[in-house]
Amino acid sequence: MKQIKSAVTSHNANPISRRTAIGLGGAIAVGMLLDAPLFAAPAKHKVVVVWSEGTANVDPASKKVYPDDINTAIAEGLKPLQSKGWEVVKASLNDPDQGLSDERLNRTDVLIWWGHKKHGEVKDELVSKIEKRVKEEGMGFIGTHSAHFSKPLKKLLGTACSWREYVLDGTTVEIIVKEPKHPICRGVKNFNIPIERYGEPFAVPTPESVPLDGLYTRPDGKTESGRMGLCWTVGKGKVFYFTPGHETYGDYYRPEVRKIFINAVQWAAPKE
Repeated sequence: MKQIKSAVTSHNANPISRRTAIGLGGAIAVGMLLDAPLFAAPAKHKVVVVWSEGTANVDPASKKVYPDDINTAIAEGLKPLQSKGWEVVKASLNDPDQGLSDERLNRTDVLIWWGHKKHGEVKDELVSKIEKRVKEEGMGFIGTHSAHFSKPLKKLLGTACSWREYVLDGTTVEIIVKEPKHPICRGVKNFNIPIERYGEPFAVPTPESVPLDGLYTRPDGKTESGRMGLCWTVGKGKVFYFTPGHETYGDYYRPEVRKIFINAVQWAAPKE
Protein backbone atom coordinates (compact mmCIF):
# COMPACT_ATOMS: atom_id res chain seq x y z
CA MET A 1 0.00 0.00 0.00
CA LYS A 2 2.93 2.37 0.64
CA GLN A 3 3.98 1.93 -2.98
CA ILE A 4 0.47 2.77 -4.19
CA LYS A 5 0.28 5.86 -1.98
CA SER A 6 3.64 7.04 -3.21
CA ALA A 7 2.62 6.60 -6.81
CA VAL A 8 -0.69 8.45 -6.62
CA THR A 9 0.72 11.41 -4.63
CA SER A 10 3.85 11.91 -6.71
CA HIS A 11 2.33 14.95 -8.49
CA ASN A 12 2.29 17.64 -5.80
CA ALA A 13 0.07 19.88 -7.90
CA ASN A 14 -2.78 17.36 -7.76
CA PRO A 15 -2.66 15.62 -4.36
CA ILE A 16 -5.42 13.16 -3.49
CA SER A 17 -6.74 12.09 -0.13
CA ARG A 18 -5.63 9.02 1.78
CA ARG A 19 -9.16 7.62 1.47
CA THR A 20 -9.11 8.02 -2.34
CA ALA A 21 -5.69 6.38 -2.53
CA ILE A 22 -6.89 3.43 -0.47
CA GLY A 23 -10.00 3.07 -2.68
CA LEU A 24 -7.94 3.21 -5.85
CA GLY A 25 -5.48 0.72 -4.46
CA GLY A 26 -8.33 -1.67 -3.66
CA ALA A 27 -9.73 -1.34 -7.18
CA ILE A 28 -6.33 -2.05 -8.70
CA ALA A 29 -5.91 -5.06 -6.45
CA VAL A 30 -9.32 -6.45 -7.43
CA GLY A 31 -8.54 -5.88 -11.10
CA MET A 32 -5.27 -7.77 -10.71
CA LEU A 33 -7.00 -10.62 -8.90
CA LEU A 34 -9.64 -10.93 -11.62
CA ASP A 35 -7.08 -10.51 -14.40
CA ALA A 36 -9.37 -7.87 -15.94
CA PRO A 37 -8.92 -4.25 -17.06
CA LEU A 38 -9.63 -1.67 -14.38
CA PHE A 39 -11.99 0.32 -16.63
CA ALA A 40 -13.88 -1.85 -19.14
CA ALA A 41 -14.54 -0.38 -22.59
CA PRO A 42 -18.21 0.10 -23.53
CA ALA A 43 -19.77 -2.77 -25.47
CA LYS A 44 -19.54 -2.33 -29.24
CA HIS A 45 -22.79 -2.12 -31.19
CA LYS A 46 -23.35 -4.71 -33.87
CA VAL A 47 -24.24 -3.14 -37.22
CA VAL A 48 -26.71 -4.31 -39.85
CA VAL A 49 -26.76 -2.33 -43.11
CA VAL A 50 -29.87 -2.51 -45.29
CA TRP A 51 -28.94 -1.70 -48.90
CA SER A 52 -31.18 -1.11 -51.91
CA GLU A 53 -30.68 0.33 -55.36
CA GLY A 54 -33.19 3.15 -54.94
CA THR A 55 -35.70 2.22 -57.65
CA ALA A 56 -38.73 0.98 -55.70
CA ASN A 57 -39.72 4.52 -54.75
CA VAL A 58 -39.38 5.80 -58.32
CA ASP A 59 -41.67 3.58 -60.39
CA PRO A 60 -45.31 4.68 -59.83
CA ALA A 61 -46.64 1.17 -59.07
CA SER A 62 -44.04 0.35 -56.45
CA LYS A 63 -43.85 3.88 -55.04
CA LYS A 64 -47.41 3.46 -53.76
CA VAL A 65 -46.20 0.48 -51.72
CA TYR A 66 -42.72 1.68 -50.75
CA PRO A 67 -42.73 5.50 -50.85
CA ASP A 68 -39.43 5.62 -48.92
CA ASP A 69 -37.89 2.67 -50.80
CA ILE A 70 -37.57 -0.94 -49.74
CA ASN A 71 -34.53 -0.46 -47.51
CA THR A 72 -36.62 1.81 -45.29
CA ALA A 73 -39.34 -0.81 -44.88
CA ILE A 74 -36.83 -3.54 -44.04
CA ALA A 75 -34.91 -1.28 -41.65
CA GLU A 76 -38.12 -0.34 -39.83
CA GLY A 77 -38.85 -4.02 -39.31
CA LEU A 78 -35.44 -4.48 -37.68
CA LYS A 79 -36.04 -1.88 -34.95
CA PRO A 80 -36.55 -4.56 -32.25
CA LEU A 81 -32.86 -5.45 -32.71
CA GLN A 82 -31.85 -2.05 -31.32
CA SER A 83 -32.77 -3.19 -27.81
CA LYS A 84 -30.34 -6.08 -28.31
CA GLY A 85 -27.36 -3.85 -29.06
CA TRP A 86 -27.75 -3.53 -32.82
CA GLU A 87 -27.37 -0.39 -34.93
CA VAL A 88 -29.60 -0.41 -38.04
CA VAL A 89 -28.24 1.58 -41.00
CA LYS A 90 -29.81 2.30 -44.39
CA ALA A 91 -27.71 2.55 -47.55
CA SER A 92 -28.45 3.08 -51.22
CA LEU A 93 -26.75 2.82 -54.58
CA ASN A 94 -27.39 6.58 -54.88
CA ASP A 95 -25.34 7.43 -51.78
CA PRO A 96 -21.63 8.39 -51.91
CA ASP A 97 -19.44 5.30 -52.41
CA GLN A 98 -22.63 3.51 -53.53
CA GLY A 99 -23.70 3.45 -49.90
CA LEU A 100 -20.80 1.34 -48.67
CA SER A 101 -17.64 3.27 -47.90
CA ASP A 102 -14.70 1.27 -46.60
CA GLU A 103 -15.36 2.60 -43.10
CA ARG A 104 -19.02 1.57 -43.17
CA LEU A 105 -18.39 -1.82 -44.76
CA ASN A 106 -15.67 -2.64 -42.26
CA ARG A 107 -18.10 -1.90 -39.40
CA THR A 108 -20.88 -4.02 -40.90
CA ASP A 109 -21.73 -7.32 -39.21
CA VAL A 110 -24.61 -8.21 -41.55
CA LEU A 111 -25.41 -6.75 -44.98
CA ILE A 112 -28.96 -7.04 -46.39
CA TRP A 113 -29.25 -6.52 -50.16
CA TRP A 114 -32.24 -5.70 -52.41
CA GLY A 115 -31.64 -4.97 -56.06
CA HIS A 116 -33.61 -5.31 -59.27
CA LYS A 117 -32.85 -3.10 -62.28
CA LYS A 118 -29.39 -1.74 -61.55
CA HIS A 119 -27.29 -4.80 -60.77
CA GLY A 120 -24.80 -3.80 -63.47
CA GLU A 121 -24.17 -0.39 -61.89
CA VAL A 122 -22.67 -1.86 -58.73
CA LYS A 123 -18.90 -1.48 -59.00
CA ASP A 124 -16.85 -4.65 -59.23
CA GLU A 125 -14.38 -3.19 -56.74
CA LEU A 126 -17.16 -2.93 -54.15
CA VAL A 127 -18.30 -6.47 -54.90
CA SER A 128 -14.79 -7.77 -54.25
CA LYS A 129 -14.69 -5.96 -50.93
CA ILE A 130 -18.02 -7.49 -49.92
CA GLU A 131 -16.77 -10.93 -50.92
CA LYS A 132 -13.67 -10.48 -48.76
CA ARG A 133 -15.70 -9.27 -45.78
CA VAL A 134 -17.87 -12.39 -45.97
CA LYS A 135 -15.34 -15.07 -46.87
CA GLU A 136 -12.34 -13.88 -44.90
CA GLU A 137 -13.83 -11.81 -42.08
CA GLY A 138 -17.17 -13.49 -41.40
CA MET A 139 -19.66 -10.74 -42.31
CA GLY A 140 -23.16 -12.11 -42.86
CA PHE A 141 -24.97 -11.51 -46.18
CA ILE A 142 -28.73 -11.63 -46.80
CA GLY A 143 -30.10 -11.35 -50.33
CA THR A 144 -33.82 -11.03 -51.01
CA HIS A 145 -36.08 -11.48 -54.04
CA SER A 146 -34.51 -10.10 -57.25
CA ALA A 147 -31.19 -9.76 -55.44
CA HIS A 148 -30.64 -13.35 -56.59
CA PHE A 149 -29.18 -11.69 -59.70
CA SER A 150 -27.06 -9.24 -57.71
CA LYS A 151 -23.33 -9.19 -58.25
CA PRO A 152 -22.49 -9.87 -54.57
CA LEU A 153 -24.68 -12.99 -54.31
CA LYS A 154 -23.43 -14.41 -57.61
CA LYS A 155 -19.84 -13.71 -56.55
CA LEU A 156 -20.33 -15.38 -53.17
CA LEU A 157 -22.11 -18.49 -54.50
CA GLY A 158 -20.12 -18.78 -57.74
CA THR A 159 -23.12 -19.67 -59.92
CA ALA A 160 -25.61 -17.95 -62.24
CA CYS A 161 -28.21 -17.70 -59.44
CA SER A 162 -30.98 -17.83 -62.08
CA TRP A 163 -34.45 -19.37 -61.82
CA ARG A 164 -36.28 -21.30 -64.55
CA GLU A 165 -38.94 -18.59 -64.93
CA TYR A 166 -40.31 -15.41 -63.41
CA VAL A 167 -44.09 -15.05 -63.53
CA LEU A 168 -46.26 -12.27 -62.08
CA ASP A 169 -49.78 -13.59 -62.65
CA GLY A 170 -51.63 -13.47 -59.34
CA THR A 171 -50.00 -16.59 -57.93
CA THR A 172 -50.04 -17.01 -54.16
CA VAL A 173 -47.67 -19.02 -52.01
CA GLU A 174 -47.89 -20.74 -48.67
CA ILE A 175 -44.57 -20.21 -46.95
CA ILE A 176 -43.92 -23.37 -44.98
CA VAL A 177 -41.67 -23.60 -41.93
CA LYS A 178 -39.72 -26.66 -43.02
CA GLU A 179 -37.16 -26.62 -40.19
CA PRO A 180 -38.95 -25.29 -37.08
CA LYS A 181 -35.82 -25.66 -34.95
CA HIS A 182 -33.68 -23.54 -37.29
CA PRO A 183 -32.84 -20.11 -35.77
CA ILE A 184 -34.34 -18.32 -38.77
CA CYS A 185 -37.71 -19.99 -38.11
CA ARG A 186 -37.92 -19.10 -34.42
CA GLY A 187 -41.44 -17.85 -33.67
CA VAL A 188 -42.57 -18.16 -37.31
CA LYS A 189 -45.63 -20.13 -38.47
CA ASN A 190 -46.83 -20.96 -41.97
CA PHE A 191 -48.42 -18.01 -43.79
CA ASN A 192 -49.76 -17.08 -47.24
CA ILE A 193 -48.87 -14.12 -49.47
CA PRO A 194 -49.28 -13.10 -53.13
CA ILE A 195 -45.99 -13.54 -54.95
CA GLU A 196 -44.07 -13.28 -58.19
CA ARG A 197 -43.47 -16.96 -58.95
CA TYR A 198 -39.84 -17.98 -59.32
CA GLY A 199 -39.80 -21.41 -60.96
CA GLU A 200 -37.38 -24.12 -59.91
CA PRO A 201 -34.68 -25.13 -60.54
CA PHE A 202 -32.68 -22.35 -58.89
CA ALA A 203 -29.09 -22.34 -60.19
CA VAL A 204 -27.23 -22.19 -56.88
CA PRO A 205 -24.94 -24.55 -54.97
CA THR A 206 -26.69 -27.12 -52.81
CA PRO A 207 -27.69 -25.21 -49.67
CA GLU A 208 -26.70 -26.51 -46.26
CA SER A 209 -30.29 -25.98 -45.14
CA VAL A 210 -33.65 -24.85 -46.51
CA PRO A 211 -35.51 -23.68 -43.41
CA LEU A 212 -38.39 -22.16 -45.42
CA ASP A 213 -40.16 -23.94 -48.25
CA GLY A 214 -43.11 -22.86 -50.35
CA LEU A 215 -46.16 -24.17 -52.18
CA TYR A 216 -47.27 -21.96 -55.08
CA THR A 217 -50.92 -21.91 -56.15
CA ARG A 218 -51.50 -20.47 -59.61
CA PRO A 219 -54.70 -18.66 -60.63
CA ASP A 220 -55.79 -21.82 -62.50
CA GLY A 221 -55.48 -23.85 -59.28
CA LYS A 222 -52.32 -25.74 -60.26
CA THR A 223 -49.63 -26.01 -57.60
CA GLU A 224 -45.86 -26.38 -57.55
CA SER A 225 -43.11 -26.22 -54.94
CA GLY A 226 -40.42 -23.61 -54.62
CA ARG A 227 -37.77 -22.87 -52.05
CA MET A 228 -38.36 -19.71 -50.01
CA GLY A 229 -35.35 -19.53 -47.67
CA LEU A 230 -31.91 -21.03 -48.34
CA CYS A 231 -28.73 -21.00 -46.24
CA TRP A 232 -25.05 -21.44 -47.00
CA THR A 233 -21.74 -21.02 -45.22
CA VAL A 234 -19.29 -19.24 -47.53
CA GLY A 235 -15.79 -19.11 -46.13
CA LYS A 236 -16.15 -17.67 -42.64
CA GLY A 237 -19.49 -16.00 -43.35
CA LYS A 238 -23.13 -17.05 -43.48
CA VAL A 239 -25.40 -16.33 -46.45
CA PHE A 240 -29.22 -16.39 -46.52
CA TYR A 241 -31.49 -15.89 -49.52
CA PHE A 242 -35.21 -15.11 -49.12
CA THR A 243 -37.37 -15.46 -52.24
CA PRO A 244 -40.39 -13.12 -51.60
CA GLY A 245 -40.13 -9.33 -51.84
CA HIS A 246 -41.53 -8.12 -55.17
CA GLU A 247 -41.67 -4.33 -55.19
CA THR A 248 -45.43 -4.07 -55.79
CA TYR A 249 -46.28 -6.31 -52.84
CA GLY A 250 -45.98 -5.18 -49.23
CA ASP A 251 -44.06 -8.26 -48.06
CA TYR A 252 -41.54 -6.28 -46.02
CA TYR A 253 -44.33 -4.83 -43.86
CA ARG A 254 -45.72 -8.23 -42.89
CA PRO A 255 -45.00 -9.27 -39.29
CA GLU A 256 -44.03 -12.81 -40.35
CA VAL A 257 -41.48 -11.52 -42.87
CA ARG A 258 -40.10 -9.01 -40.38
CA LYS A 259 -39.67 -11.80 -37.84
CA ILE A 260 -37.79 -13.87 -40.42
CA PHE A 261 -35.42 -10.96 -41.10
CA ILE A 262 -34.83 -10.30 -37.40
CA ASN A 263 -33.98 -13.97 -36.94
CA ALA A 264 -31.83 -14.11 -40.08
CA VAL A 265 -29.73 -11.11 -39.04
CA GLN A 266 -28.93 -12.72 -35.69
CA TRP A 267 -28.20 -16.06 -37.35
CA ALA A 268 -25.90 -14.51 -39.97
CA ALA A 269 -23.95 -12.31 -37.57
CA PRO A 270 -20.37 -13.39 -36.90
CA LYS A 271 -19.97 -15.04 -33.52
CA GLU A 272 -17.96 -13.18 -30.93
